[in-house]
Amino acid sequence: MSDATLEKILTLATQHVDAAEVYYLSSQDTPIQFENNRLKSLSTKALQGVALRVICNGRIGFASSTDLTRLDDLVAAAVQTSEIGDPAEFEFASNVQLSAPETDYIPPKTQEFVEVGERLIEQIHAYNPDILVDVGFHVRSGAVKIATTGNAYGSRFNQVVSASLSGNLVKGEDFLQAYTYDVVHDGIPDYEHLLQKLLQKYQHSEQQATIKSGTFPVLFTPTAAASTIGRLFKTILSGQAVFQKASPLAGKVGEQLFDQRLTIFEDPSIGSSACAFDDEGTPTTRKVLIEQGIVKEFYWDRRWAARAGCAPTGNGFRGGLSRPGTELVNGCMSPGKTSTADLIAGMEEGVIVDQVLGAGQSNQLAGEFSVNLDLGYKVEKGEIVGRVKNTMVAGSIFEAFKNLVDLGDKPEWVGGSAYLPCLLFGQLGVAARE
Repeated sequence: MSDATLEKILTLATQHVDAAEVYYLSSQDTPIQFENNRLKSLSTKALQGVALRVICNGRIGFASSTDLTRLDDLVAAAVQTSEIGDPAEFEFASNVQLSAPETDYIPPKTQEFVEVGERLIEQIHAYNPDILVDVGFHVRSGAVKIATTGNAYGSRFNQVVSASLSGNLVKGEDFLQAYTYDVVHDGIPDYEHLLQKLLQKYQHSEQQATIKSGTFPVLFTPTAAASTIGRLFKTILSGQAVFQKASPLAGKVGEQLFDQRLTIFEDPSIGSSACAFDDEGTPTTRKVLIEQGIVKEFYWDRRWAARAGCAPTGNGFRGGLSRPGTELVNGCMSPGKTSTADLIAGMEEGVIVDQVLGAGQSNQLAGEFSVNLDLGYKVEKGEIVGRVKNTMVAGSIFEAFKNLVDLGDKPEWVGGSAYLPCLLFGQLGVAARE
């Protein structure tokens, strides 16, 4: 969509409202999917549309449409919803101009992905022909433009390639699913690394192991840490949760609540989700949320920042053409000084959490986690001896970090939105069904 169309929408809106913000999104996704060893689908999905927020008589109105030929109807719908909308407690972005150049990167052709998929399946079957292999590739591109009546304008373009590799192995009543995935900005994933990670999961799972319920050292791989520990911090560091007094960190800025080796930050200039501004036109910045265990700040979109009397931090993001909500670009955790191999070697008896089922049934807003292991391993005398089944790990991040052994020395990207190392806690609750 041209900038002239953005201006046309704003011009139409200003005839009826006090302020307006128009958000344009164009996205395209080309998935290449293999399921149970066979090529399943090749297709392209596209979305294009606009979302309009207005402030009219002190209230917020909102409408969105994928039909760019009926702009008058879009404006009329936004104005109409403002009659029952929330009070306008914030202002739209103003006096900022941010444009990122489009990439000249050209992703591989579909046939190249098909050939890579076939080769990966062959290599996994060379290890074990009974594994049913799923391979997925996505080539995603997206363009975002935002403009307001307050002289704000932003334009950005993003293109990522993702790859997922998973295998299902069924032996009688035993079902083992292992997976790896990667997301890369303007490049291609490291397929060999994904393959070796998946094969290593199966090698660690060749033997069955048991553990009794109790308190043990527990190591979270980066993937599992992102799903549990990272997700928890993302929840309780949200300005919305803090303002609503739902976060245990509310009112705790400046307090040392965690081990001094814990530093959590957001850097929107790195990773596949990197962006110079959020979906409200607010510039993004690097921010340290927890520094050496001390709570430093929270992240805010415009609405919740205004309610709390804070400045927005560039964390208002949308799912498609929806209203924006408080969201992190990426959550990063500073690494420790010990290699993963040395952390494992130092465990007398314990558990490695590699994959978890869902987000767990815990009270996240209290800083608690409780996860069932989708894939986990038993460690004895510093060696991985096999896979554990029917096992759950639970605890609170406050207690866990009082028993932090160390963080791994090599952080990894998990899904393009989290960058963190493995974590070893000296004792956590482990429940096993024997």
